[in-house]
Amino acid sequence: MLKGFFSVPQPQNEPVLNYGPRSVERGALKAALDEARSKVIDIPMYIGDKLVHTGKKLEIRPPHDHKHLLATFHEGDAATVNAAIDAALAAKAAWEEMPWEQRASIFLKAAELLSGPYRAKINAATMLGQSKNAYQAEIDAACEFIDFLRFNVHYMAEIYAQQPPISPKGVWNRVEQRPLEGFVFALTPFNFTAIAGNLPASAAMMGNVVVWKPAYPQIYAANVIMQVFKEAGLPDGVINLIYVDGPVAGEVIFNHHDFAGIHFTGSTKVFQNIWQTIGNNIHKYRTYPRIVGETGGKDFVLAHPSADADVVSTALIRGAFEYQGQKCSAASRAYIPASLWPAVKANVQRDVASIKVGPVEDFGNFVNAVITEASFDKLAKYIDAAKADKSVELVAGGSYDKSQGWFVDPTIIKVDDPYYVTMCEELFGPVLTIYVYEDDKFDELLDIVDKTSIYALTGSIISQDRYAIAKATYALRNSAGNFYINDKPTGAVVGQQPFGGARGSGTNDKAGSALNLQRWVSPRTIKETFDPPKDYRYPFLNKEV
Repeated sequence: MLKGFFSVPQPQNEPVLNYGPRSVERGALKAALDEARSKVIDIPMYIGDKLVHTGKKLEIRPPHDHKHLLATFHEGDAATVNAAIDAALAAKAAWEEMPWEQRASIFLKAAELLSGPYRAKINAATMLGQSKNAYQAEIDAACEFIDFLRFNVHYMAEIYAQQPPISPKGVWNRVEQRPLEGFVFALTPFNFTAIAGNLPASAAMMGNVVVWKPAYPQIYAANVIMQVFKEAGLPDGVINLIYVDGPVAGEVIFNHHDFAGIHFTGSTKVFQNIWQTIGNNIHKYRTYPRIVGETGGKDFVLAHPSADADVVSTALIRGAFEYQGQKCSAASRAYIPASLWPAVKANVQRDVASIKVGPVEDFGNFVNAVITEASFDKLAKYIDAAKADKSVELVAGGSYDKSQGWFVDPTIIKVDDPYYVTMCEELFGPVLTIYVYEDDKFDELLDIVDKTSIYALTGSIISQDRYAIAKATYALRNSAGNFYINDKPTGAVVGQQPFGGARGSGTNDKAGSALNLQRWVSPRTIKETFDPPKDYRYPFLNKEV
């Protein structure tokens, strides 16, 4: 075994390629898209050293082209979940005993594979399977995922290096970071390939074994992630990728003695149900499971009367409509002062009119399809209700069409009631609701912003008045785990803005920081005494002479 205090490479954020006309990366991505569309692949589950085909095939079709078949995948059942748990536990001892620098090397190699030979492939898979345009796929599936891997290795080394500052004479105090006892369940969302890869990888990096269940619409890219991990040298059984209906997986996992933790991103309702189930079953587990979750958001943009109208409107368009508003951080409610509203309204109407909506293969499309027909139908219902409400003004958009794909045009509505349903409920689509307030009501509005939603994920203040910025930053301190000043409330970067929120938005364990990795280890304090006492008696027991 190697001996040494190893320093890992200093992480840097992966440069974002621009995919401009005639660029090398644009050509490579176009070729990868053509290659992926030219064939129908059959995607297995990855359990231990086996590629599992159950024969129960489900289809994967691009949300923007639901008549085209991309792939099939094999759905599992309760027996599949048990097999994945068994494979994880069988791999646990060897993986836990592997020197940490060897684990680090695997994930650093995965980052290099994503940066180079797999970049176009994973971006194309994300574009086709999740209907992301080229730039949104690049910042997600390539750059953010790479950043998670590199920075997490750095954070892992920092955690292992943390030691008690004092060891008095004759004593050596030290701390080791043990993996959790049992297995970790990673339950990942459709909207970010980076999150889908990071949730199992971050736990595995710290020496844990993982059962990973992705959302079905993300399986096409999840398959590429596993190919990358395998090529990087991840041993069999460390991460087991299964495709099983959520309740079926939960019934097995949350009743298992060796369940040690869940790393989750998804809906608030699902997370609350999981938490309740774990609580009810707490007596069944070897140890108290770690529960880490990032859930919903009803994220806000608050403009002060001093704000620049161009800054506000750009933050609204980008914040609300990039990736069709299907980011948990997407701007979905905004508060605009009456004095600024005419200029902001003109800007957003102009910008929405210029936005092209369509398939990802056309790089001129800023907005693509929403993820499923169920999402499409839900959004259409909210839009129709707003159109029928005389107290609501349709500012822009409002159209939708599912004949070819699940397309919902960027839609902006203005409401008279700051507690109107679309100001409060998470829609997860390209619908932005605006409330216009009187300029002199800014202080009162801060309280409304704070109390409108159960969520507390992201939010922003746009202002040129520093007193107003300071006031909003303090008043809204519990309203958003990621708070932005003069910017849109999206786009957190690993290593720069650790991401997560509290209240109904999750446990705020900050993905992209050492705080998150700390959740996947259990510290053990070790005290070694070099000259231990040989008599129980303390000096105070001696008689005075």
